[in-house]
Amino acid sequence: MKMIFPVVLLIAFFTGCSSRYERPEIISSPAAPAAIGPYSQAVRAGNILYLSGQLGLDPTTGKFAGQEFEAQARQALENQRAILEAAGFSLKDVVQCQVFLTEMDNYPAFNAIYGEYFEKNFPARAVLEVSRIPADGLVEVMMVAVRNR
Repeated sequence: MKMIFPVVLLIAFFTGCSSRYERPEIISSPAAPAAIGPYSQAVRAGNILYLSGQLGLDPTTGKFAGQEFEAQARQALENQRAILEAAGFSLKDVVQCQVFLTEMDNYPAFNAIYGEYFEKNFPARAVLEVSRIPADGLVEVMMVAVRNR
């Protein structure tokens, strides 16, 4: 009975059950707007990339890409693409999106734009109407991506 614990520990070690801990890596891209609060653009934990919500802000001016929904939606997706690429990922690695709209009436327009970025094998997705988005944006997009090593 006393030998069971050391034997189980050795089995776990040699079969890979004692995987090494990797520190999360902060990812940032100058091709996307700097964070407007105490958060990172993205954090990689192993082969998973967690991307913070992106607004439709132009990274060079810090202002919205336009006042119209379509311009902000495209820019939010472009910002996410820039962060993905900075981490060595692509839109094909995205497994989940969370989309926040200030008006659900923009849902069809968002779907049309989203279809320009994701053509098949679509990520899982949630779209929610919210009362307000930071900086009074019209749309915010969050993503999670997974890449095989």
